[in-house]
Amino acid sequence: MGAHPQYRGKNVLVTGGLGFIGSTLAIALVENGANVTIVDSLIPGHGGNLFNIEPIKGKVTVAEVDVRDTEKLRPLVKGQEYIFNLAAQVSHIDSMEDPMTDLEINCRAQLSLLETCRRENKEAFIIYTGTRQVYGKPQYLPVDEKHPINPVDVNGINTMAGEWYHLLYAKVYGMKAVALRLTNTYGPRQKISNVKHGFVGTFIKKALQGETIQLFGDGSQKRDFNYVDDVVEALLLAGEHPELSGEFFNLGDSEHYSLKTFAEMLQKHASFKVEVVPFPADRKRIDIGDYYATSEKFKKATGWTPKVDLQTGLKTTVEYFRANLPHYLE
Repeated sequence: MGAHPQYRGKNVLVTGGLGFIGSTLAIALVENGANVTIVDSLIPGHGGNLFNIEPIKGKVTVAEVDVRDTEKLRPLVKGQEYIFNLAAQVSHIDSMEDPMTDLEINCRAQLSLLETCRRENKEAFIIYTGTRQVYGKPQYLPVDEKHPINPVDVNGINTMAGEWYHLLYAKVYGMKAVALRLTNTYGPRQKISNVKHGFVGTFIKKALQGETIQLFGDGSQKRDFNYVDDVVEALLLAGEHPELSGEFFNLGDSEHYSLKTFAEMLQKHASFKVEVVPFPADRKRIDIGDYYATSEKFKKATGWTPKVDLQTGLKTTVEYFRANLPHYLE
């Protein structure tokens, strides 16, 4: 990641800051001299892990607060110059099995944060992490920001609403907010212990434990991937461009790989077998086939481009988890 002196001495709040991307962002912010406060509900199973911030232990303020708790949130948003809003429920499967919880976290919690900021700190610049899931099954590739929105699960609908609340508040109330739609982010600190949190973490866990990885269908589904450091770089760059307020941008990569190729690349760093199996019915209903995006709009606005190729990123990720695996197994 590059240097970001703009954050030196600035007060920054990171919601979901004990999770995968949030903790990596918090570490980068501390390294750039920011005064960082982390808010995380530490709801079991959602990815919050105190070990994630071990490198900056004692250098950040950590508040175990649910962002729906307005009374506790109010003093935390006061005086913040930047708010990186990464608090979310990310499991597509969980959203179908328990849609009301997904609604609470991905909609009500977002409104709670925005309303609290509207009353207590309208000047903060809010950077929100959305998801490619809002697009659903692509009508064309690569997916750009003009692509129709057609979510295939409850998570996609609620996350879309959460994103649009941010953009609405920016336009109606004169607040500042920008949204980045993330694709398959991977890297050190990601949640690997729950199959419901995506195939990348599950594949890495199985690879490290020598278990067989199952590919659904024929494994030809294509995806693009972003290493977590590249995503954090994008978030930091977004925060440096307040003129982007009210807009949304895709992240992604110009390279895309089939799940079969992804597994084969992972086999270069761990010993495991791969087998192709039919799609389970619950997965088939929400499968989107091939997906990869163009991030050209964000590149033109900020100069961002991914730096870490998949092979390098997988090597670093496997090495991290091999050294720290007990901290990531529930």
